[in-house]
Amino acid sequence: MPLQIIRQDITKMKVDAIVNTTNEEMVGYSGVDLAVHTAAGPMLDEECRKIRPLGLGTAKITGAYSLDAKYVIHTSGPVWHGGLVGESIILKSCYIESLKLAVANGCESVAFPLISAGAYGYPKDRVLKFAIQVITEFLFEHELNVYLCVYDRKSYEFSRVIFNEISEFIDDDYVEDSKADFNADIELFESRVLPNRIRRRDKLKASEPKLCASMPAPQTEEYGSAKNKTLQEYMKAMDKSFAYKLFDLIDSKGMTDVECYKKANVDKKTFSKIKCNPDTYKPSKQTAIAFAIALELTLDETQDLLASAGLTLSRSFTFDKIIRYFLQKGVYDIFEINEALFEFDQALLGC
Repeated sequence: MPLQIIRQDITKMKVDAIVNTTNEEMVGYSGVDLAVHTAAGPMLDEECRKIRPLGLGTAKITGAYSLDAKYVIHTSGPVWHGGLVGESIILKSCYIESLKLAVANGCESVAFPLISAGAYGYPKDRVLKFAIQVITEFLFEHELNVYLCVYDRKSYEFSRVIFNEISEFIDDDYVEDSKADFNADIELFESRVLPNRIRRRDKLKASEPKLCASMPAPQTEEYGSAKNKTLQEYMKAMDKSFAYKLFDLIDSKGMTDVECYKKANVDKKTFSKIKCNPDTYKPSKQTAIAFAIALELTLDETQDLLASAGLTLSRSFTFDKIIRYFLQKGVYDIFEINEALFEFDQALLGC
């Protein structure tokens, strides 16, 4: 997927470029800066001395040396003063200038830390949300895979209100599941077990052979419509595949293909596979739901799209329940949903 939030040490990322948040002297003083310089080795220090100073909100690129990346992009972020001295303007410049450098140097993937969220005191939750917004806007114009590295669970504070609401929704859904399972058991008993017991009782009492005749096969609508058809005719009558349903939905929503896959946090390569192999392409559940979110489908419409790929949103898994929560709330911000999935240690949407 073009933008991912991951819990990882940025110095261990195998990407084309990692972004290092540093000071204007580029000396590897503490935090991410120190970790990057330590992992890269002394040759990075030497190159940085040649190209410093680094202006506030600007970015410069160097080799990565002993790191797994090809490049290190250095940027100097703002010190937090309560948001009163234009910190957000500088922070946005850090992300944009770093992204531009990555594209200019042919990078296909880049990993960011939460810039200024360490010693510079910028609130981590604000940096995360701001970075997602800035990067998402940039990705609408560029093809690039971007990772936001969150080193540990305490690196940002997910909304407690939403967290508690989702937790309650999951618990309530569990209760409803139990009721549904109980009702299903009753229906099963009444429709199958009880009649079988009655038939066995009647069979013992009956003396006429006709009462022992086997029951005819149930004439369901599907059975009735299929029994007189050849396999080829039956297959032709099947619903459209996932790809064709997706294309129809994109057209009906008045969206372009690019708008849809960008909003779904799906990369161009994946969408090209769908376009080139519409009859055989089968999406992952995360990808199918990402398109449903991008298209702002209802829960029923989402289930219909998923069904075309042999998938469903159940009431049995945390991932599915979180998606149901947002669909029922009418929330279609894929990154807000991904934040919630991230908080509950679930797979993120996109591909």
